[in-house]
Amino acid sequence: MSSSSVSDEILSFATQYSLYTGCILISFGVIGNVLNLLVFTQLKLFRTNRCAFYITIESIFNFIYQLLSITLTILTSIYGDDATGRFLIWCKLRYILGQTCALTNFYMICFSAVDQFFSTNHHFNLRQMCTLKLGRYFAFAFIGFAIIHSIALGSSYDIQLTVGCVISNYVAVQYSTFFFYSILSGFLPVVIASLFSMLAYHNVRHIVRRQLPIVRRRLDKQITAMVLMRVIAYVCLASPYNAYRIYAINFPISRSMPVAYAIGRLIQAILLSIFITNYTINFYLFIMFSSRFRRQVKLVLVKKCWERWKYWCCRINNQIEPVNSETRNSQMESEENV
Repeated sequence: MSSSSVSDEILSFATQYSLYTGCILISFGVIGNVLNLLVFTQLKLFRTNRCAFYITIESIFNFIYQLLSITLTILTSIYGDDATGRFLIWCKLRYILGQTCALTNFYMICFSAVDQFFSTNHHFNLRQMCTLKLGRYFAFAFIGFAIIHSIALGSSYDIQLTVGCVISNYVAVQYSTFFFYSILSGFLPVVIASLFSMLAYHNVRHIVRRQLPIVRRRLDKQITAMVLMRVIAYVCLASPYNAYRIYAINFPISRSMPVAYAIGRLIQAILLSIFITNYTINFYLFIMFSSRFRRQVKLVLVKKCWERWKYWCCRINNQIEPVNSETRNSQMESEENV
């Protein structure tokens, strides 16, 4: 069998793998992130919680990344690849959007872990240091930084005939290798998220000793457990692809070596699918490891969404009966705290 036929088969398998895994991850990701947004925005318990605010921001950018993934999947089905090596604007835009979502995703996880450490700390001054208003300033300031940074780095991408869409500027290659992928989106968020999530978990184990309302203690335990599982998943899913990107930027494989190029494409497709799982898995992690979150999801879907839908349907059909909205709202609030 000739090398060209082998490379064609590998490229075909990589394309099919990207298509099937992309469709599966997009489907689960859209559903999971929409349900996350419903739960964290509809329940009053989460509206004033800073960590829930960071998770909401993360879910929004995860959803944006799912839209980007849908575009990449469509392009892969049309061209056999993600088309970044065919259109210069798309070459730059694809990485600008991807890096913005990735940085926001990584550091919202860090913000969540840091916030839980302060929220569960036994020192009153440290607990009072972080407020929702301050958290919003930090979150929106970082989103602005992520956008500007991604535009600056994404503009250095260019199309080269032999290797496709790559960073063409030597300074940008060095920056990506030694700072962006290794530190800014690699080592730094992993260390911050891991360290503060473990410290928060240590704090919450001794939270019973503090004189706090039972509702607050339950919420702190729930959020801390959710953040800890999220950090573990993030470290496991993001690290392999970041390591691969450092290698791929410094040692791009030319298309003049078809077998090596095809193998590189297959490795990239596999690691990218693992990386994209990071934008999909939030809701399912919370469901698996938090029984309280499962009850809250059921409350939102049944008591809020379904009941409202029935209310409007009955109203349209002129069959609605008067209900005491204050009583119904108080019942929902009490159920949220269970």
